[in-house]
Parts: sequence; C-alpha cells; structure tokens
Amino acid sequence: MKRSKSYFILIGACLISSAAFGQGPGNVVDIITTGDRSVETAHRLNTQPKILDTVFPTPTTSFPLLSINYDPTFDVPKIEPAKVNLQQKLPQLYNGYARIGIGSLLMPLAELYYNNGRSRKLNYGVHLHHLSSFGKMRNVAPANFDRTNLRGFIGVNEKKYSWDAESYYRNQGLHFYGFPNENANRDSIAQRFNTIGLKGGFHSHAHDSLGLNWKLGVEYRHFNDRKPQADSLKDWNARENFFAIRTGAEYKWGTEVFAADLNILHNSYTFGTLNDTLASGMTGLENKNTIISLKPSISTYSKNRKLKAKIGVDLTASFGPKNKIYLYPIAEIKYSLFDDILIPYAGVTGGLTQQSFKQLTDDNEFILSNVSLQNEHKAADGFIGIKGTLSKRIGFNIFASFSHVKNKALFVTDTAYSGKNRFNVIYDTMNITKLEGSIYYQLKEKVKIDVIGRYFSYNARNNIFAWNLPQFQFILRGTYNLYDKFILKVDANFEGGRRAMVFALGDNVLEENNQYALKLGFIADADIGLEYRYNKRISGFINFNNVAAQRYRRWYNYPTQGFQAMLGVTIRF
Repeated sequence: MKRSKSYFILIGACLISSAAFGQGPGNVVDIITTGDRSVETAHRLNTQPKILDTVFPTPTTSFPLLSINYDPTFDVPKIEPAKVNLQQKLPQLYNGYARIGIGSLLMPLAELYYNNGRSRKLNYGVHLHHLSSFGKMRNVAPANFDRTNLRGFIGVNEKKYSWDAESYYRNQGLHFYGFPNENANRDSIAQRFNTIGLKGGFHSHAHDSLGLNWKLGVEYRHFNDRKPQADSLKDWNARENFFAIRTGAEYKWGTEVFAADLNILHNSYTFGTLNDTLASGMTGLENKNTIISLKPSISTYSKNRKLKAKIGVDLTASFGPKNKIYLYPIAEIKYSLFDDILIPYAGVTGGLTQQSFKQLTDDNEFILSNVSLQNEHKAADGFIGIKGTLSKRIGFNIFASFSHVKNKALFVTDTAYSGKNRFNVIYDTMNITKLEGSIYYQLKEKVKIDVIGRYFSYNARNNIFAWNLPQFQFILRGTYNLYDKFILKVDANFEGGRRAMVFALGDNVLEENNQYALKLGFIADADIGLEYRYNKRISGFINFNNVAAQRYRRWYNYPTQGFQAMLGVTIRF
C-alpha cells in the first residue's frame, strides 16, 4: 500500500514539473483537493460460470371478457286448443260378401263369405266356394270337374293367451280325360275326393321378457276317393286318416331365446282289403306311419341386434314298416347391414316329411288310388342368400340352395291296367340345386308388382330326369288400383325344361340308359282380371284366363283348356 502511494506521488511530481516547464516560471498554479482513494478488498467467486439462454419466453396476453347483460323479450304465440271429435266413426266394414259368375265352357262360380265384423277379442265366420265346368275339350275324353270348399272358423284373442279352431270340408270331382275319345263313358273315368277335418290351437302370450310362452295344436283329417259302383268292390278305394299333435315352448333369457318343438304325426292309409288281390291285378295296401320329432334350439342376438344366429338339432324317429331314427342340423345366421338395407343370410337344415295320399293328389290329381307311400328324407339342405331394400318401394331377395333328398316322389305314366291315362308314383334319390331371385315394387295401395325367377338342377340316381319337374320358372304378379274404382290384376306363369317318361321312341323323345324321355313343351299361362267398383257395396269383374290360348300339357296326355273368360258380380253386405 505504501508503494502505491509512492507511485502516485512520483507521477504527480512529474506532472507538476512538466507544467512548470511548459508555462514558464511566472504562471504557477496550485491545485489542492481531497479524495478517498481506498481500494475495496477483493472477494473470490464461489459459483461456476454458465451460459445464459438468449431465447426469452413470449408473454401471454389475456384480455378479460367484459360482462354485458341483455334483457331478452319473449313473444308467446297463441295455440288453439286441440279438438277431439268423438262422433267420428271408423271406416265401414261389411260382415260378408257374395260373388257369382259364369264363364265360357259353362263354368259357374259361387262364393259366400261372412264373419262377425270388427272385434278385438272374438272372430268367427264361414266361407263357401264352388267352381265347376260342364263344357267339352277337343280331342280328349270328357274333362268335366267340380270343386266345393266349405270352412268355418272361430278365434279368441286375450292379453295372456289366444286360441282358434277350424273345421273344413272339400268335395272335388274330376275325370281321367288323358286319352283321345270325346265319346268315352264319363262314369268309367270319374274320380272324386272327399276331405273333412278339424284343427285347433292355443298360444300363450307372456309379456315379461323372462316369461315362458308355449303353444299346442291338434288336427284330424279324413280323406278318401271314389268308391267303385259295384257293391262287392265297395272297400276297394283309398282311405286315409291323419292325426297330429304339435307343441312348442320358448324362454327368453337376455339376448338368448331357448326353444323346443315336439311334434307327433300319425298317418294311416288303406286301399282295398289287405292281402287280397282282384282279377284286374289290384292288390290291397296298408301303410301306417308315425313320426315323432324333437327340435331344441337356441337363438341369440348381438351387435345391437344386427346379428341373429340360431343353432339346434332335429331328432326324428319314424315308426312304420321300418323303424328309423334321424338326426338333422339346424343352423341359421343373418346380419343386418346399413339399417336393414342389406341382410345376408346362410344356414343348413334338414328334415323328414311324412308322405300322404292327400298330399300326392294335391300335386297330381290324376294318380292311381293304390300307390306306395315313402317319407321324403332331406338329409341336408344348405342355403345362402341376401335380401334387402333398394328404396322404400323396392325390395329383393336372392338365394341359392343345395339339398340331398332321398325318396323324392316322381309321377310317371302307368301302363299296367289304367289305359295309359293315370299316373303312378316312384321314388328316387337326387341332389337338387335351386337358384332363385325375386324383386317387388309397391307404391302404397296403388301399384304392386312381384317378379320371381327360379332355376333347378336335378341329379337323380336311377332316372335320367326328374319327371314332370320344371328346370326353370318365371312368375309375374301385378295389381294396379286406379282411383279405387278400377282394379287391374295380372298373373303370369312360365315354365320350361319338363320331361315325361314314355315307353317308346317318337318325336322329341330322348333315349338314355334304356329310358325314354319326352319334352312336354313350354308353359306360357297368363291371366288378366279387371274389377269395376260401382260403389262400396257392388262391383263387377271380368277375368281372362290363358290369354295366350296355349293348350300346354301340365301332365303327359293331359292338355289344358285354351282361352277362357268369366263375368260376374260381387255384393257386400
């Protein structure tokens, strides 16, 4: 410290001496000052050096919302009070109607229907229908026919249950006109079927989602054909008695439905006297068959009820000439896409169908009275398809099915003793492929159109063709309502690819494996009906049948009538 002061004194002396020499001896300036020239004590820094970030955060500026108060005003419009007209009546419903008409070829028509009218709980009524023909057909034996149906019914609907009962009677007369003799004896080729039956059912309606619903149905039917005129042959006709008990129950648990059906079917068919044989070669027949079927299944919904699946089994036992037990699958699935616009579906099923003489005559009324009955065994039937709606007025359905069927009934011409104008029944095993597409259009109640197309492929084991069955079919149905005053209806059916078994070569006859097949030709059958409603109670109608006037053969040697017309009136009461 002392040394530092010495330096300052020396520097000051030099400056003063230089000033003295520069200004001369006469200009001497004395400067006297005071000052604190002390130096603070040094301190050592204890922190390490660091780099300061030059990026500074941008401050966030917030602007508080100003609270502004408004005083809203409301205008309440005046609403007129609703008015309920308790005097207004429901649309008029009539208890019944009567229809009468007459057609070409002397074809009278009569129909009567009556019920008790509008009721929530009780419904009963009666229905009578008759149609006959007394005209002649060219180049064939007399082809007159008559059909009379009578039905009575009653039903009761309650909140927790409902039941219904019905009785019916049918009388059908016809002639085996399948041979070229217009002067043939009518009585010798006459046939008549009589059917009488009773059936009823009971259904429970549990409203609880976990409730158990069940059903029970019973049916009895007697069927017979015409008895021979000779008293000694009065038992030589076909007689059949059918009895059925059908039960079922289902139980809902969450999204699952547990169900089971138990059906018991018994059919007894008799022709003539068992073990007896007539001189003509006819032998008495008897066939008794009982089928018991148990079908448990489970159905479930998922994906917000868009997916529905069902799985189960069909355990069926057949008791008759041969006792057999069958097991069939039950599997179905469908899924809803785009709010039911498209619904693809698939499944596989099967089943045993009890054959009866009544069912065979419904398919072909020109069959013999002594036929064998074999139950149709559909071992498997798989199907896949898609249905949906193209708009609110147009819908469609397309599917394909593939089935393996044993004991498929086929009708062939009999040549033993019936004069080649009746049909016998044979059975075969075959694979059947079916392709079907349909589309419909509906504009309220004004326009309705249905179009259906089907294609069949048959692969039989013992026959070269599936006799009398079509290979393709096209159906057109339509209704047009003009101002609820004129109603136009069209119904057309087109079929092709049918073949009949014959026993010799000829035109359009194919021979294969010692079998002869005849092409039956194309079916083009179109019907047109027009109704004019004079008022709510009276209307008139005119129908044109087979407008193409084609005498096609639905069965071998059995041509149909050509163009027909019918005129009539309907009265409501």
